[in-house]
Amino acid sequence: MGKLIVEAEVSIDGVVNTPDIWGEIFKYHSEDVTNYLHSLLFSADMLVLGRKTYEFFSEVWPERCDENAEKINSMTKHVASRNPNLPVKWNASLIKDDLVAEIQALKRQPGRVLLQYGIGELTKDMLKNGLIDEFQLMVFPFTFGHGERWFDIIDPFVFQLLECRAFISGTLLLRYQPKYRL
Repeated sequence: MGKLIVEAEVSIDGVVNTPDIWGEIFKYHSEDVTNYLHSLLFSADMLVLGRKTYEFFSEVWPERCDENAEKINSMTKHVASRNPNLPVKWNASLIKDDLVAEIQALKRQPGRVLLQYGIGELTKDMLKNGLIDEFQLMVFPFTFGHGERWFDIIDPFVFQLLECRAFISGTLLLRYQPKYRL
């Protein structure tokens, strides 16, 4: 049975999905953070992406030329969108029918690791339907004070802590397993 991991980069006040977050985050990518994120990427077999993340990634990653870009560009991508006519390219297919059934079918493939970057509507739908096996939150040591917070996106849930790791930069990895909805 496969495993679905959601990875998100978050400020300590919980902000995700804010365009100005990227410049700050890269200042805190110490070598150990970079190595960890590299190993997570290379452990995955395919990506599961929401429309917004897919559109952003498909503009940025094909232009990059490094080992991570080669991996991401070559990976199979499954894109969830409420628009059944969303044009997809870049080694991607659109999840057209039943999100739950399609993700379950992908997870039934033995040994597969599916990776979703970011947190949004797709994450909320997958969590609600018991499809997520693990959240990996990279919590960076700064606040934004504004922006979309991951705990405002996700429904009330109880999580079990699997691991807490501190990196040289002060960044924390929090690995959680969803347990049950409140």
